[in-house]
Amino acid sequence: MKRLAPFLVALCVLFPIGFGSVPSRADAAAPPAARTVILVRHAEKDPASKDPRDPSISTAGVARADELARLLGACGATQIFTSELARTRETVAPLARRLKLASESLPAAQSEVVVARLDALPAGSVAVVCGHSNTVPRIAELLGAKLADLVESQGMPMLADERYDRVFVITRPAGGPSSCVELNYGAPAGAISSSGK
Repeated sequence: MKRLAPFLVALCVLFPIGFGSVPSRADAAAPPAARTVILVRHAEKDPASKDPRDPSISTAGVARADELARLLGACGATQIFTSELARTRETVAPLARRLKLASESLPAAQSEVVVARLDALPAGSVAVVCGHSNTVPRIAELLGAKLADLVESQGMPMLADERYDRVFVITRPAGGPSSCVELNYGAPAGAISSSGK
């Protein structure tokens, strides 16, 4: 029996089974997956809209909304957020149909509420957020990303009035800083007049 004991010890070390086994690195729990937030401004507004306070998107805006659906149709979004205004809902409507998701409206004037809702999503989530020229930079900032090429208007950084073609993909790992990649989509930025929101 004494000769067998070292053999049994070696066998248990080489082939740990049952209780007392130590998990390998491969068995260790993977770190939580990063959350991804895709920020986009609403598409072009219709200057002849019946409600100037809450205008719909224009013909050019409809084309841009369709292009957004094409661009993000395979993004794996698990949630779509808009403001309470028609132009944001209309911009993501083709994407929502393609992804078979309902969009959730959050108050445009409360970027902190939007970010709190994003932070409540499970790890690995991909959320599309459609906002305004003044809210997209603020939401990005609250998510830890600073956008480039902004203009100063009404005392705050904003997307340039004519820039409807920018998409920001912000990755938020469980630990460490956020990263941001910018994409352009649809018709190039033009000289379209709007109120800047």
